[in-house]
Amino acid sequence: MSGIASRASSEAPAPGDSVPVPALPRLGRTWYRRGAPYWLRRARTAVFAVLAMTLFSLFVLGLYEGVRDLLPSAAREVWDGVQVAASAVALVWGGVAQRREHREALLDPPDPDRALRARRDHERRVPGRIALGRGLVLLAAPVMPAIAAHVVGRLAVRLTVREYPSEVGARRRLEAQAAGPAPRKGA
Repeated sequence: MSGIASRASSEAPAPGDSVPVPALPRLGRTWYRRGAPYWLRRARTAVFAVLAMTLFSLFVLGLYEGVRDLLPSAAREVWDGVQVAASAVALVWGGVAQRREHREALLDPPDPDRALRARRDHERRVPGRIALGRGLVLLAAPVMPAIAAHVVGRLAVRLTVREYPSEVGARRRLEAQAAGPAPRKGA
């Protein structure tokens, strides 16, 4: 008789039952096997990010050239040297900051539901950030190369990690579901 009634989706699977692999933002279900589709998605993300950063960097350099032309000729070389030094420091700082955030995220990785909510929240905030960013770009124009270097450092680390925190969280959730329901505290 137990085969007639279907199990509710909220019930824990019986031992030996397969647990469905959750879909993650940008990776879908390819993260589970890490085969060719997974690496193609990661490569596609990297190519898109490199193209976006190239366009952003070209925009920043154009903006910087406009600000640089306003400086007296004697100050241009000094300012260029300051920008090169600041950009080098910002590049390393961005990479270190992203590596630290990644390490902290691996300690408390998001489960698939939390990762999807975070993705939706991020997408909801993007239009407002773009509008705010347009105004701030004009104020930050003199130091935009350093800001761009910081972003490039963060992005380089983000694209080259071995495993995303959302993958770790999803894997932990799958292992917990496969092990069965956790014993209740105090029972």
